Amino acid sequence: MTEKNSPAILGTGNIKRLLLEYSGPAIIAMMTSSLYNIIDRIFIGKGVGALAISGLALTFPLMNLAAAFGAMIGAGGATLVSIKLGQKDKASAEMVLGNVFTLNVILGVIFMALGLYFLDEILYIFGASENTLPYARDFMQVILIGNVVTHLYLGLNSVMRSSGNPNKAMITTLLTVVVNLILAPIFIFYFNWGIRGAATATVLAQVAALIFVLVHFADKRNFLHFQSGIYKLKKRIVSGIFSIGMAPFVMHACSCLVIIIINNALQSHGGDLAIGAFGIINGIVMLFVMLVMGLNQGMQPIAGYNFGANLHDRVRQVLKLTLIYATIVTTVAFLLGELLPYQIARLFTNDQELIEISARGMRIVVAAFPIVGMQMVVANFFQSIGRAQWAIFLSASRQLLFLLPLLLLLPSHFDTNGVWLSMPISDAIATFIACGLLYAEFKRKKKSKEEN
Repeated sequence: MTEKNSPAILGTGNIKRLLLEYSGPAIIAMMTSSLYNIIDRIFIGKGVGALAISGLALTFPLMNLAAAFGAMIGAGGATLVSIKLGQKDKASAEMVLGNVFTLNVILGVIFMALGLYFLDEILYIFGASENTLPYARDFMQVILIGNVVTHLYLGLNSVMRSSGNPNKAMITTLLTVVVNLILAPIFIFYFNWGIRGAATATVLAQVAALIFVLVHFADKRNFLHFQSGIYKLKKRIVSGIFSIGMAPFVMHACSCLVIIIINNALQSHGGDLAIGAFGIINGIVMLFVMLVMGLNQGMQPIAGYNFGANLHDRVRQVLKLTLIYATIVTTVAFLLGELLPYQIARLFTNDQELIEISARGMRIVVAAFPIVGMQMVVANFFQSIGRAQWAIFLSASRQLLFLLPLLLLLPSHFDTNGVWLSMPISDAIATFIACGLLYAEFKRKKKSKEEN
């Protein structure tokens, strides 16, 4: 294997070119996936109705919780693989691959069983009403049945990206989008399966993606591949995966809690359509959030490898570039949300009341977006270099320390606008704290270098 095709290129190649090479496929995949989610909501809004959008929005907390476990294993395993490869420890990297597979199966089955058994009770807690529960239930039943597939696909795809295959990781995600976009309108409009059809298309698309990833790791010509003896859980590896992956887990779990509170606050102060408006706003916001996450995914193997190889100047370079690109992305989101909110809302629904609520909320929610990318990158950076405690704090602080209290306080004074206002305020506070911690980290590193 040449250096160009091996993970060693992460320690020698041009940083800008590597970041574009690794984040480019992830960005394309993330953007395409987000666009699919937006188009899927348009299908549901136009083909099923405004309340179906509200029902779909009610499923976000449960889907976030499922994603929390998948992200913990996938991101933790991917970071650990990058660090092991930077240390030239291929055998340990393959053990991580096997443990990622086993953990995803175990957690995926447990989550599916508990989710299906308590589904109605969970959805009522999440803010469902008698009008929206049937839509949310129909969607989540199908998604939960395919939960093991989702976990395996996301986890193994993260490891594939970190082991030097960003283009294949992109193809995998694009495959889910293409299959989804083909099947969703057929199931919704032709077979009249409604929101259950959208969920079925999602699961079948992920089955196709999982097959692609499994074929990759089954090929012994690849640098990392499946082999006997790597699937038995090892305490050292599992603890490492959980430790590093705890940051994205906390982030997703906090998102679950916060969205529950958002949905309930919106239900109390605005009704079912306010929840639907949040579904529309969240879909647009997540398009740009996922773009930044794509940049973070490109940064992660580069930062992790060079940190493991003690090449700290290269670590700083990739962080600086990622911060610049992320800020550009979130500034574009700010401009679109402020200038074109009504046009965006009309893409999802013809209901004029829902359009009005969505446009008003969107302008408030994106108010602090020019600086949001910075907070996301810094949190991911600490995860990439194994500083799990700071990554966890930054992931949790924005939602638990700032957003959650604001959600409990502001709606009682400003009604629905209070829900929207809580988001940009917490974004701004969290960003300033992230910048302070990053400054302290580099100051500590500089002091340690001088002493040595």
